[in-house]
Amino acid sequence: MSASNDKTTQKPGAVVENPWRRLREFTDARIGLGRAGISLPTSELLAFQLSHAQARDAVHLPLDIGALCAELAADPKLAAFGEPIRLHSQAVDRMTYLQRPDQGRMLDDASREQLAELGCEQPSDLAIVIVDGLSSRAIAQNAVPFLQCLQGLLASELPACSLAPLTIVEQGRVAVGDDVGALLNARAVLLLIGERPGLSSPDSLGLYLTWAPRPGLTDAARNCISNVRPAGLPLVEGAKRALYLLREAQRLQLSGVNLKDRAEEAVIEHGGSGRNFLVSE
Repeated sequence: MSASNDKTTQKPGAVVENPWRRLREFTDARIGLGRAGISLPTSELLAFQLSHAQARDAVHLPLDIGALCAELAADPKLAAFGEPIRLHSQAVDRMTYLQRPDQGRMLDDASREQLAELGCEQPSDLAIVIVDGLSSRAIAQNAVPFLQCLQGLLASELPACSLAPLTIVEQGRVAVGDDVGALLNARAVLLLIGERPGLSSPDSLGLYLTWAPRPGLTDAARNCISNVRPAGLPLVEGAKRALYLLREAQRLQLSGVNLKDRAEEAVIEHGGSGRNFLVSE
């Protein structure tokens, strides 16, 4: 077929659009990028490099705990959580944290002694633990707004829930919440952690609920709510799901694989018009 008759022929250097790009309205995933010749468009390549740099920054940027504590103290609605206690994992620095995940799962001796001195003989219903994890940006941007949503729900729907002291753990991983919860004598622990950043989600907050926390538990004992952020699962929805799981954990006295998350009432059915989205009107 000659170039004059080939309707797909483009001028040299022009970007050929991809019809799948319409799905970008519903996801941040890199789909329908188009092409310029046999390569990606320059704008898409630059956007990829920017996202990669943001993901790396999220991993390596230290959490400003002083600013986080000040933000928590400035909101009177969060007074119920009290002044946070600063703790540290056994990973002494960021490089050790990245190379030795096992050390991020346990508190260091000074932190254990600090919690032991509190003398939490009376059990509490819930301990909330904030952990920097693999994205300090996720904690800096989402932890306080999430706690505001959660506190409102606790006050209105679960007012009898007693809270252990709020803690913030540096260089921590998910399992460190079991260590903290056990030392605080909490029946359940809700851990807020910065999730491993993706190329479209450097600010994703993860929530992990564990009933009867104690060192040595596996991931099978925890319930996870992932991708909590404005561009993912909205903060208020994440708080509602966390409250649902807490209620069910209290009722069944368990968490993990035996506790099913049925908080989502709407079920996506195979409905709709059946029209091919690739076909224009």
